Amino acid sequence: LFRSGLSPLSADHLRMVQRMADCARSGGRFANAVYRGFGKTSVALGMAIWAVLYGRRKFILLLGSRAQHANKMMQRLQTEFYNNDLLLEDFPEVCYPVRMLEGINNRVNGQTLDGERTRISWTDKEVQLPRVPGAASAGVVVRVAGITGSIRGASVMIDGAKVRPDLVIVDDPQTDDSARSPSQVLTRENVLNGAVLGLAGPGKRIAVIMPCT
Repeated sequence: LFRSGLSPLSADHLRMVQRMADCARSGGRFANAVYRGFGKTSVALGMAIWAVLYGRRKFILLLGSRAQHANKMMQRLQTEFYNNDLLLEDFPEVCYPVRMLEGINNRVNGQTLDGERTRISWTDKEVQLPRVPGAASAGVVVRVAGITGSIRGASVMIDGAKVRPDLVIVDDPQTDDSARSPSQVLTRENVLNGAVLGLAGPGKRIAVIMPCT
């Protein structure tokens, strides 16, 4: 998926990608511990892009170890939709409307297709893909946040209905500093077991993927 490319995928990469794809398709929860330099963020972003383009999920939440990390993930994700020519060839229903914004985010309100608004949303914290008739990705939302930020009760309106996250991808919840602090480790564990697992709402089981070290 990524223009910058990756080194040839190892058996460990393929195993993690398969687990993540199974989770995006059918649900489940898993953490995959890997070594530093594995390319966790690239794999996590690639999986998020795959899941939204094929309409596997309606509302994906990408969580970073802190807000700055989350913001960088959104920048990379938007860059792929905007600049990746291979994605444009395969998914013009998404990438062409994005390119037509020409980097001017306030154009979203005026964008139309055959006289109907695409209702695309494009901010530094969230994207909602354009409504193109027949597209599996129509209206799908990706939002980013830091794991210690305000994530409880996250929801979005899609075609008039309130939708809660149905897939969370946690891209390594710890920083170097937090990993050295037992109290910060406990805080992040509590967020994962409480706020994150409860995002789908009462009585509902949310799909969660966490590549970590």
